[in-house]
Amino acid sequence: MSGGDGIILGETGTQRLVGYALDVGQPDRRARCRLVVDDRHTNRHGVLHGGIAAMLLDSAAGATASLTLDDTGRRPFLTVSLNTDFIGAGRPGGVTATGRIIGGGRSLLFVAAELVHDDGTLIATATGVFKRVPGGAP
Repeated sequence: MSGGDGIILGETGTQRLVGYALDVGQPDRRARCRLVVDDRHTNRHGVLHGGIAAMLLDSAAGATASLTLDDTGRRPFLTVSLNTDFIGAGRPGGVTATGRIIGGGRSLLFVAAELVHDDGTLIATATGVFKRVPGGAP
């Protein structure tokens, strides 16, 4: 399912379960994962669960890698490693993870990502290594 203008909605089970949107249509070719955090996404302390934060960072970084080969952002890349640093509390409200290519070659890409609350608070950062799936179709 697509929301138009490069917005991917409900394409994977994870997207349907968690409820995030993936934006692969920006001119800077940096994918963004957007989630409106509510009580379904929080831990016992009432803040965004770290696993969901890492998933958003991973999805934004992987789709950013995909955009290097495919304008739809659907070319498969596998996460080889993902290192995440949790900086601040993810409170309820809108959050966006944005990926950025920082290096790599033909088959491996190094991608950084950051997760920011709508109020500008930096929640988490990640760096990862992503492997292109040979012959993978979009």
